[in-house]
Amino acid sequence: MKIGSIGYNHSHGKEFVMDRPDGNGCWLFLLIKTPAVVWAGGKRYETAANSYIIYSPKTQCRYHALGDVYTDDWIYFDADENDEEFFKRLGLPFDVPVYLGSAEEISHILHIMTYEHYSAEEYRAEVERRYTEIFFMKLSRILKSQGAISSDAFAQKNTALVYIRTRIYNTPEYITGIDRLAQEASMSRSGFQHLYKKIFGVSAITDLIISRTEKAKRLLTSTSLTVSEIAESCGYSNAYSFMRQFKERCGKTPTEYRKGI
Repeated sequence: MKIGSIGYNHSHGKEFVMDRPDGNGCWLFLLIKTPAVVWAGGKRYETAANSYIIYSPKTQCRYHALGDVYTDDWIYFDADENDEEFFKRLGLPFDVPVYLGSAEEISHILHIMTYEHYSAEEYRAEVERRYTEIFFMKLSRILKSQGAISSDAFAQKNTALVYIRTRIYNTPEYITGIDRLAQEASMSRSGFQHLYKKIFGVSAITDLIISRTEKAKRLLTSTSLTVSEIAESCGYSNAYSFMRQFKERCGKTPTEYRKGI
């Protein structure tokens, strides 16, 4: 493998769009550090932060921010048949985004590679070559050890979890429990909880408690419903659980909050 250019932690505004319909003419590794929209092989993906993609030379390449900013690390490089076999042995897929979860280690290595590529120090080319091999071996290790999710599997699960989170915040009274949410996402309870927290940075239980508490606050200040009626309206099975959880989050009982105490 021979690196043509490399960059670390580059950021762009929401107006940034990279678009090469006929491909890059060389290989491209992208470590996507912010939510993004990525096209590859005619397919559109919405990727979470800390995803990556390896574009082959002739594959359509298009990507941009999903929010207000786009940040990535990148490597443009040439690869021969032996290098492609090396990728296959490592189990690295081409032309499809893969969600890593944690990308700190490989981003750190890429930072070192960027320094080496643009330096004029002795043995620069040899050091760069060895770091490149280490980089992709480390990437393979992360995929295998963390069970990274790739292609349509991640896209489908991500879409399902975004829909579930929207429901949690819009209608918390209809959320009956984590087991039911996991079933809706076609996942095990533990798998659902793990992926939900990876994507959103907070557990589904915490999101549900926050949503119910915020709805209770609105009802306490804008209606004359009793505490028991508000508990039921927010999805609690009994008033005691509601009052306990409300005080834990707000430092006041529902009655004290309503009176402005």
